[in-house]
Amino acid sequence: MEHVRDVTRLPKAHLHLHFTGSMRPATLLELADKYGVRLPDALTGGEPPKLRATDERGWFRFQRLYDIARSCLRSPDDIRRLVREAAEEDVRDGSGWLEIQVDPTSYAPLLGGLTPALEIILDAVESASRATGLGMRLLVAANRMKHPLEARTLARLAVRYADRGIVGFGLSNDERRGMARDFDRAFAIAREGGLLAVPHGGELNGPASVRDCLDDLRASRVGHGVRAAEDPRLLSKLAERQVTCEVCPASNVALGVYEKPGDVPLRTLYEAGVPMALGADDPLLFGSRLAAQYEFARRHHAFTDHELAELARQSVRGSAAPQDVRARLLAGVDDWLAEEPAAPTA
Repeated sequence: MEHVRDVTRLPKAHLHLHFTGSMRPATLLELADKYGVRLPDALTGGEPPKLRATDERGWFRFQRLYDIARSCLRSPDDIRRLVREAAEEDVRDGSGWLEIQVDPTSYAPLLGGLTPALEIILDAVESASRATGLGMRLLVAANRMKHPLEARTLARLAVRYADRGIVGFGLSNDERRGMARDFDRAFAIAREGGLLAVPHGGELNGPASVRDCLDDLRASRVGHGVRAAEDPRLLSKLAERQVTCEVCPASNVALGVYEKPGDVPLRTLYEAGVPMALGADDPLLFGSRLAAQYEFARRHHAFTDHELAELARQSVRGSAAPQDVRARLLAGVDDWLAEEPAAPTA
Protein backbone atom coordinates (compact mmCIF):
# COMPACT_ATOMS: atom_id res chain seq x y z
CA MET A 1 0.00 0.00 0.00
CA GLU A 2 1.24 3.49 -0.87
CA HIS A 3 2.50 5.64 1.97
CA VAL A 4 0.19 8.64 2.28
CA ARG A 5 0.18 11.97 4.08
CA ASP A 6 -2.37 13.11 6.63
CA VAL A 7 -5.02 15.17 4.79
CA THR A 8 -5.91 17.04 7.98
CA ARG A 9 -2.45 18.63 7.71
CA LEU A 10 -3.00 19.70 4.09
CA PRO A 11 -3.73 23.46 3.96
CA LYS A 12 -6.93 24.13 2.04
CA ALA A 13 -9.85 26.51 1.62
CA HIS A 14 -13.44 25.55 2.39
CA LEU A 15 -15.86 27.26 0.02
CA HIS A 16 -19.11 25.28 0.39
CA LEU A 17 -20.46 25.09 3.92
CA HIS A 18 -24.02 26.00 4.89
CA PHE A 19 -24.69 27.81 8.14
CA THR A 20 -27.08 25.58 10.10
CA GLY A 21 -25.66 22.51 8.37
CA SER A 22 -22.26 23.22 9.92
CA MET A 23 -23.60 22.54 13.44
CA ARG A 24 -22.14 19.79 15.59
CA PRO A 25 -24.72 17.06 16.34
CA ALA A 26 -24.02 17.40 20.06
CA THR A 27 -24.71 21.13 19.88
CA LEU A 28 -28.03 20.50 18.17
CA LEU A 29 -29.04 18.11 20.95
CA GLU A 30 -28.10 20.64 23.64
CA LEU A 31 -29.95 23.51 21.97
CA ALA A 32 -33.02 21.39 21.29
CA ASP A 33 -33.13 20.44 24.98
CA LYS A 34 -32.63 24.07 25.99
CA TYR A 35 -35.56 25.30 23.90
CA GLY A 36 -37.84 22.28 24.23
CA VAL A 37 -37.65 21.39 20.54
CA ARG A 38 -38.61 17.80 19.81
CA LEU A 39 -36.15 16.43 17.30
CA PRO A 40 -37.13 13.61 14.94
CA ASP A 41 -35.27 10.32 15.30
CA ALA A 42 -33.31 11.11 12.14
CA LEU A 43 -31.51 13.89 14.02
CA THR A 44 -30.91 12.05 17.30
CA GLY A 45 -29.69 8.60 16.26
CA GLY A 46 -25.98 9.35 16.18
CA GLU A 47 -25.81 8.47 12.48
CA PRO A 48 -26.49 10.67 9.44
CA PRO A 49 -30.16 10.47 8.41
CA LYS A 50 -31.10 8.39 5.38
CA LEU A 51 -31.82 10.93 2.68
CA ARG A 52 -32.66 10.87 -0.98
CA ALA A 53 -33.48 14.25 -2.46
CA THR A 54 -33.78 13.34 -6.13
CA ASP A 55 -37.57 13.48 -5.91
CA GLU A 56 -39.87 16.13 -4.44
CA ARG A 57 -40.73 14.08 -1.36
CA GLY A 58 -37.10 13.40 -0.55
CA TRP A 59 -36.12 17.05 -0.95
CA PHE A 60 -39.02 18.09 1.30
CA ARG A 61 -37.78 15.71 4.00
CA PHE A 62 -34.26 17.08 3.71
CA GLN A 63 -35.53 20.65 4.01
CA ARG A 64 -37.77 19.73 6.95
CA LEU A 65 -34.81 18.31 8.89
CA TYR A 66 -32.77 21.40 8.08
CA ASP A 67 -35.58 23.72 9.17
CA ILE A 68 -36.01 21.87 12.48
CA ALA A 69 -32.29 22.21 13.18
CA ARG A 70 -32.38 25.90 12.29
CA SER A 71 -35.27 26.47 14.71
CA CYS A 72 -32.84 25.68 17.54
CA LEU A 73 -30.77 28.78 16.78
CA ARG A 74 -32.61 31.50 18.69
CA SER A 75 -30.14 33.90 20.26
CA PRO A 76 -26.91 35.74 19.43
CA ASP A 77 -25.09 33.33 21.78
CA ASP A 78 -26.37 30.37 19.73
CA ILE A 79 -25.10 32.02 16.55
CA ARG A 80 -21.71 32.74 18.08
CA ARG A 81 -21.41 29.17 19.30
CA LEU A 82 -22.28 27.68 15.93
CA VAL A 83 -19.78 29.85 14.05
CA ARG A 84 -16.99 29.29 16.60
CA GLU A 85 -17.48 25.53 16.51
CA ALA A 86 -17.60 25.50 12.71
CA ALA A 87 -14.29 27.35 12.69
CA GLU A 88 -12.78 24.93 15.21
CA GLU A 89 -13.83 21.96 13.09
CA ASP A 90 -12.34 23.53 9.96
CA VAL A 91 -9.04 24.26 11.69
CA ARG A 92 -8.94 20.63 12.84
CA ASP A 93 -9.39 19.54 9.22
CA GLY A 94 -6.57 21.72 7.90
CA SER A 95 -8.61 24.58 6.54
CA GLY A 96 -6.94 27.97 6.48
CA TRP A 97 -9.83 29.83 4.92
CA LEU A 98 -13.60 29.37 5.26
CA GLU A 99 -16.44 31.03 3.36
CA ILE A 100 -19.62 30.07 5.21
CA GLN A 101 -22.97 30.56 3.46
CA VAL A 102 -26.16 31.89 5.03
CA ASP A 103 -29.60 33.19 4.12
CA PRO A 104 -30.10 35.74 6.93
CA THR A 105 -33.85 36.00 6.30
CA SER A 106 -34.19 32.56 7.90
CA TYR A 107 -32.81 33.86 11.21
CA ALA A 108 -34.27 37.37 11.15
CA PRO A 109 -37.56 36.66 13.01
CA LEU A 110 -35.76 35.55 16.17
CA LEU A 111 -32.85 37.99 15.98
CA GLY A 112 -34.63 41.33 15.65
CA GLY A 113 -34.94 41.64 11.89
CA LEU A 114 -32.89 41.15 8.74
CA THR A 115 -30.17 43.73 9.31
CA PRO A 116 -29.64 42.89 13.00
CA ALA A 117 -29.47 39.18 12.11
CA LEU A 118 -26.79 39.82 9.49
CA GLU A 119 -24.80 42.01 11.87
CA ILE A 120 -24.94 39.34 14.59
CA ILE A 121 -23.69 36.73 12.11
CA LEU A 122 -20.90 39.00 10.86
CA ASP A 123 -19.81 39.77 14.43
CA ALA A 124 -19.77 36.02 15.15
CA VAL A 125 -17.60 35.37 12.08
CA GLU A 126 -15.16 38.10 13.09
CA SER A 127 -14.93 36.80 16.66
CA ALA A 128 -14.48 33.17 15.60
CA SER A 129 -11.78 34.13 13.12
CA ARG A 130 -9.90 36.06 15.78
CA ALA A 131 -10.24 33.24 18.33
CA THR A 132 -9.17 30.40 16.04
CA GLY A 133 -6.80 32.09 13.58
CA LEU A 134 -8.92 30.83 10.68
CA GLY A 135 -9.55 33.29 7.86
CA MET A 136 -13.34 33.54 7.59
CA ARG A 137 -15.75 35.42 5.38
CA LEU A 138 -19.48 35.24 4.66
CA LEU A 139 -21.49 34.39 1.56
CA VAL A 140 -25.07 35.67 1.57
CA ALA A 141 -27.43 33.36 -0.34
CA ALA A 142 -30.92 34.02 -1.64
CA ASN A 143 -33.54 31.27 -1.67
CA ARG A 144 -34.70 30.38 -5.16
CA MET A 145 -38.02 29.20 -3.70
CA LYS A 146 -38.83 32.83 -2.82
CA HIS A 147 -39.61 35.84 -5.00
CA PRO A 148 -36.70 37.35 -6.98
CA LEU A 149 -37.44 40.75 -5.44
CA GLU A 150 -36.41 39.31 -2.07
CA ALA A 151 -33.12 38.26 -3.66
CA ARG A 152 -32.54 41.83 -4.80
CA THR A 153 -33.10 43.09 -1.27
CA LEU A 154 -30.55 40.58 0.01
CA ALA A 155 -28.06 41.51 -2.71
CA ARG A 156 -28.26 45.19 -1.78
CA LEU A 157 -27.82 44.34 1.89
CA ALA A 158 -24.85 42.09 1.13
CA VAL A 159 -23.16 44.85 -0.88
CA ARG A 160 -23.76 47.33 1.95
CA TYR A 161 -21.81 45.05 4.30
CA ALA A 162 -19.05 44.05 1.88
CA ASP A 163 -16.53 45.96 3.98
CA ARG A 164 -17.56 43.90 7.02
CA GLY A 165 -16.64 40.52 5.55
CA ILE A 166 -19.20 39.55 2.91
CA VAL A 167 -17.41 38.32 -0.21
CA GLY A 168 -20.07 36.63 -2.33
CA PHE A 169 -23.72 36.26 -3.24
CA GLY A 170 -25.33 32.86 -3.80
CA LEU A 171 -28.58 31.16 -4.75
CA SER A 172 -29.57 27.98 -2.94
CA ASN A 173 -32.42 25.51 -2.38
CA ASP A 174 -34.05 23.24 -4.98
CA GLU A 175 -32.60 24.18 -8.36
CA ARG A 176 -35.49 22.38 -10.06
CA ARG A 177 -37.74 25.25 -8.96
CA GLY A 178 -37.62 28.61 -10.71
CA MET A 179 -35.30 29.86 -13.41
CA ALA A 180 -31.83 31.20 -12.81
CA ARG A 181 -32.55 34.12 -15.11
CA ASP A 182 -35.27 35.31 -12.74
CA PHE A 183 -32.48 36.23 -10.33
CA ASP A 184 -30.22 37.93 -12.85
CA ARG A 185 -30.87 41.44 -11.50
CA ALA A 186 -29.99 40.40 -7.95
CA PHE A 187 -26.70 38.93 -9.18
CA ALA A 188 -25.98 42.04 -11.23
CA ILE A 189 -26.41 44.14 -8.06
CA ALA A 190 -24.02 41.82 -6.21
CA ARG A 191 -21.39 41.81 -8.97
CA GLU A 192 -21.55 45.58 -9.37
CA GLY A 193 -20.93 45.80 -5.62
CA GLY A 194 -17.75 43.74 -5.94
CA LEU A 195 -19.13 40.39 -4.71
CA LEU A 196 -18.45 37.00 -6.23
CA ALA A 197 -21.42 35.32 -7.93
CA VAL A 198 -21.67 31.83 -6.41
CA PRO A 199 -25.03 30.20 -7.28
CA HIS A 200 -25.87 26.53 -6.82
CA GLY A 201 -26.31 24.51 -9.99
CA GLY A 202 -25.70 21.12 -11.52
CA GLU A 203 -26.65 19.00 -8.53
CA LEU A 204 -30.31 17.97 -8.74
CA ASN A 205 -30.57 19.24 -12.32
CA GLY A 206 -28.30 18.41 -15.22
CA PRO A 207 -25.74 20.36 -17.24
CA ALA A 208 -28.28 22.98 -18.35
CA SER A 209 -28.44 24.18 -14.75
CA VAL A 210 -24.69 24.87 -14.75
CA ARG A 211 -24.93 26.58 -18.11
CA ASP A 212 -27.66 28.86 -16.75
CA CYS A 213 -25.41 29.82 -13.84
CA LEU A 214 -22.70 30.83 -16.29
CA ASP A 215 -24.83 32.54 -18.92
CA ASP A 216 -27.61 34.14 -16.85
CA LEU A 217 -25.86 34.83 -13.54
CA ARG A 218 -22.23 35.13 -14.74
CA ALA A 219 -21.06 32.82 -11.99
CA SER A 220 -17.52 33.14 -10.63
CA ARG A 221 -17.98 29.74 -8.98
CA VAL A 222 -20.73 27.13 -9.12
CA GLY A 223 -22.05 25.42 -6.00
CA HIS A 224 -21.76 21.70 -6.81
CA GLY A 225 -21.58 21.73 -10.64
CA VAL A 226 -20.88 18.00 -10.84
CA ARG A 227 -23.53 17.34 -13.49
CA ALA A 228 -21.40 19.33 -15.93
CA ALA A 229 -19.52 16.04 -16.34
CA GLU A 230 -22.37 14.90 -18.60
CA ASP A 231 -21.54 17.56 -21.22
CA PRO A 232 -17.99 17.65 -22.66
CA ARG A 233 -18.53 21.08 -24.24
CA LEU A 234 -19.63 22.50 -20.90
CA LEU A 235 -16.59 20.97 -19.20
CA SER A 236 -14.39 22.73 -21.74
CA LYS A 237 -16.19 26.01 -21.06
CA LEU A 238 -15.68 25.70 -17.30
CA ALA A 239 -12.03 24.80 -17.78
CA GLU A 240 -11.43 27.63 -20.25
CA ARG A 241 -13.02 30.21 -17.95
CA GLN A 242 -11.47 28.60 -14.84
CA VAL A 243 -14.81 28.61 -13.04
CA THR A 244 -14.39 26.68 -9.81
CA CYS A 245 -16.98 24.01 -8.98
CA GLU A 246 -17.61 23.59 -5.25
CA VAL A 247 -17.89 19.80 -5.29
CA CYS A 248 -19.34 18.06 -2.24
CA PRO A 249 -18.88 14.34 -2.96
CA ALA A 250 -20.24 12.89 0.28
CA SER A 251 -23.45 14.90 0.04
CA ASN A 252 -23.86 13.92 -3.63
CA VAL A 253 -24.06 10.30 -2.54
CA ALA A 254 -26.14 10.98 0.58
CA LEU A 255 -28.76 12.85 -1.44
CA GLY A 256 -28.90 10.21 -4.17
CA VAL A 257 -27.41 12.35 -6.94
CA TYR A 258 -25.05 9.41 -7.44
CA GLU A 259 -25.65 5.89 -6.24
CA LYS A 260 -22.12 5.03 -5.13
CA PRO A 261 -19.02 7.00 -4.12
CA GLY A 262 -17.24 5.79 -7.24
CA ASP A 263 -19.95 7.33 -9.42
CA VAL A 264 -19.19 10.91 -8.40
CA PRO A 265 -17.32 12.30 -11.46
CA LEU A 266 -14.31 13.74 -9.63
CA ARG A 267 -11.89 12.26 -12.15
CA THR A 268 -13.88 13.53 -15.12
CA LEU A 269 -13.85 17.09 -13.83
CA TYR A 270 -10.23 16.95 -12.71
CA GLU A 271 -8.90 15.55 -15.98
CA ALA A 272 -10.95 18.07 -17.98
CA GLY A 273 -9.11 20.87 -16.17
CA VAL A 274 -12.15 22.14 -14.26
CA PRO A 275 -11.01 23.71 -10.97
CA MET A 276 -12.62 22.13 -7.91
CA ALA A 277 -12.98 23.12 -4.27
CA LEU A 278 -14.08 20.14 -2.22
CA GLY A 279 -16.69 21.05 0.39
CA ALA A 280 -18.67 19.43 3.19
CA ASP A 281 -22.03 21.09 2.35
CA ASP A 282 -24.05 20.19 5.49
CA PRO A 283 -21.99 18.03 7.89
CA LEU A 284 -24.87 17.90 10.40
CA LEU A 285 -26.96 15.95 7.89
CA PHE A 286 -24.29 14.17 5.87
CA GLY A 287 -21.96 13.14 8.66
CA SER A 288 -18.60 14.20 7.24
CA ARG A 289 -16.54 17.38 7.28
CA LEU A 290 -13.88 18.86 5.04
CA ALA A 291 -10.93 16.47 5.43
CA ALA A 292 -13.25 13.53 4.78
CA GLN A 293 -13.94 14.88 1.28
CA TYR A 294 -10.23 14.59 0.47
CA GLU A 295 -10.21 11.08 1.91
CA PHE A 296 -13.20 10.36 -0.34
CA ALA A 297 -11.17 11.39 -3.40
CA ARG A 298 -8.23 9.29 -2.24
CA ARG A 299 -10.22 6.17 -1.30
CA HIS A 300 -12.83 6.05 -4.04
CA HIS A 301 -11.04 7.75 -6.94
CA ALA A 302 -7.38 6.91 -6.28
CA PHE A 303 -6.24 10.53 -6.06
CA THR A 304 -2.56 10.61 -5.16
CA ASP A 305 -1.11 13.00 -2.61
CA HIS A 306 0.14 15.20 -5.46
CA GLU A 307 -3.36 15.31 -6.92
CA LEU A 308 -4.92 16.06 -3.53
CA ALA A 309 -2.41 18.87 -3.15
CA GLU A 310 -3.56 20.26 -6.51
CA LEU A 311 -7.19 20.10 -5.34
CA ALA A 312 -6.18 22.08 -2.26
CA ARG A 313 -4.43 24.66 -4.47
CA GLN A 314 -7.55 24.94 -6.62
CA SER A 315 -9.66 25.60 -3.54
CA VAL A 316 -7.34 28.41 -2.50
CA ARG A 317 -7.23 29.95 -5.98
CA GLY A 318 -11.02 29.85 -6.21
CA SER A 319 -11.48 31.61 -2.88
CA ALA A 320 -11.87 35.27 -2.01
CA ALA A 321 -8.86 35.08 0.32
CA PRO A 322 -6.46 38.05 0.16
CA GLN A 323 -3.15 37.55 -1.59
CA ASP A 324 -1.09 37.14 1.56
CA VAL A 325 -3.39 34.39 2.83
CA ARG A 326 -3.32 32.67 -0.55
CA ALA A 327 0.45 32.79 -0.65
CA ARG A 328 0.72 31.34 2.86
CA LEU A 329 -1.71 28.50 2.13
CA LEU A 330 -0.12 27.64 -1.22
CA ALA A 331 3.30 27.55 0.41
CA GLY A 332 1.83 25.28 3.06
CA VAL A 333 0.62 22.89 0.37
CA ASP A 334 4.17 22.65 -0.96
CA ASP A 335 5.45 22.02 2.55
CA TRP A 336 2.87 19.25 3.00
CA LEU A 337 4.15 17.52 -0.12
CA ALA A 338 7.69 17.85 1.15
CA GLU A 339 6.80 15.91 4.31
CA GLU A 340 7.69 12.25 4.57
CA PRO A 341 4.52 10.17 4.01
CA ALA A 342 3.30 8.05 6.90
CA ALA A 343 3.66 4.31 6.75
CA PRO A 344 0.44 2.51 5.79
CA THR A 345 -1.60 1.07 8.61
CA ALA A 346 -2.57 -2.56 8.70
